[in-house]
Amino acid sequence: MREKIENGEKKNRVVGPVRALYSRSSLAQKIRVSYVILLLPVLILMLVSLFSLWRSNRQYGHMIHSAVAASRFSLDFQKDYDYETYLLIVGNKTIEESTLDEMLKEAGQIVDSLEGITDEEANRKRLASVRKYLTNLESYQRHIEENLSEGNRYDDNIEIWENDVQIVTSLIRETFFEYIYYEIRGLQASHDEYQAFFMTMIRILAILFAVFIVLILLMSYIFPKSITRPIRRLEAVTDQVAKGDLSVRSDVRTADEVGALSDSLNVMIDKINDLLDQVTTEQIRLRKAEFQLLQSQINPHFLYNTLDAIVWLAEAGQMDEVVRMVGSLSAFFRTSLNQGRDIVTLREELQHVRSYLEIQQTRYQDILRYEIEVPECLTACLIPKITIQPLVENALYHGVKNKRGKGLITITGYADGGNCRITVEDDGIGMNRERLRQVQAGIRDKEGTGSEIYGLYNVNERIRLNFGDPYGITIDSEEGKGTSVTILLPGSSGANGTDS
Repeated sequence: MREKIENGEKKNRVVGPVRALYSRSSLAQKIRVSYVILLLPVLILMLVSLFSLWRSNRQYGHMIHSAVAASRFSLDFQKDYDYETYLLIVGNKTIEESTLDEMLKEAGQIVDSLEGITDEEANRKRLASVRKYLTNLESYQRHIEENLSEGNRYDDNIEIWENDVQIVTSLIRETFFEYIYYEIRGLQASHDEYQAFFMTMIRILAILFAVFIVLILLMSYIFPKSITRPIRRLEAVTDQVAKGDLSVRSDVRTADEVGALSDSLNVMIDKINDLLDQVTTEQIRLRKAEFQLLQSQINPHFLYNTLDAIVWLAEAGQMDEVVRMVGSLSAFFRTSLNQGRDIVTLREELQHVRSYLEIQQTRYQDILRYEIEVPECLTACLIPKITIQPLVENALYHGVKNKRGKGLITITGYADGGNCRITVEDDGIGMNRERLRQVQAGIRDKEGTGSEIYGLYNVNERIRLNFGDPYGITIDSEEGKGTSVTILLPGSSGANGTDS
């Protein structure tokens, strides 16, 4: 009896660590263990075959690695290098910020690694050609950098980019495609050798099939169960996530790939929650900004001054002017509200601006004239509500009002290809170059101070948010001559006329 207990304890001491080791193994390791168990009875018979398999597999792996490395290099290098060079030429990046040197260095390292892998003499020559191309690219890059240092060589750099850089990167891409083709052709020959080898193995294994059948049945039950159990638990979590439940978390804690996938899934769910919170916050912030913009345009001072002017006109007995001004004020606020719509037609927006200008012309009749010349064919274009009025207000208060004598505000429009351009121009005091740069930076990045910059930034952002990055406003000004703000909008089916 004691002997049986001792034998059982010895068995547990052996089985326990083995089981623990198996549970900590990866899926690939578990698969390898199962194959070893199945192949142990025929290990001696297969030694020679395994050696041949190892040698062929090594060669096959080198070919695959070579083809994959070449594919990874050829897919993105041309596009990334051409684009990075262009950014350097146009000044979006400085020489210090440019990653061209790193890209060439990485490309050279890939060529070095491929030279140590490929066995094809023709492919070695192709790699030598690529190395020469990289040397040429480096010389072109240095030439461009020298031109940038000298200044005023933009056309020369563009010519180098178009006639030299893009051609060489295309040649590199084509050379690597040839390299990949011949590597894959070698893979096909290796594949045929594999086929012949496996046919021989099948004949040998067919003889031993009857011996393995029982062992295979046992392994087919034990081994898949150890893999599928954590996968099913993981599947249940992903199913809940697909249904919108982001509160679930995976509790799979195995040491294999499924455990790593479980951790990644939990991290992904956390990031999705964070992104949803961020999107919600940004939407609230955007709505607040739009609301503040609308509030800033319906200025209490504007309303107060308008009502004060109406009272003054009434006391002076100018009832026709009172009626006209009240009508304009009513039309102004009716268009501002516009049934809660954020996007209106250009026709509606111009009516809103016209009402505003009629009111202001009554108040500033000694200094303000205005003209609106927009072709009828453009009035169907869509525009964010209260876009032109803030620009007109800026022109009045920061341009015309500060000028001696009467000033003119002109609103014009014309079709530009498939787009629509609206220009608000005044002949006021204008801006000097430094102030113009500040305003332009403020429109792009919300830099600088001043209500006019904040208003222009908001107008530009609302256009970009509704129609995309290519659209928005641009400003130009000359001190003593006036300011011009141009709005670029997507055109409509009828927006292809000419100026009236």
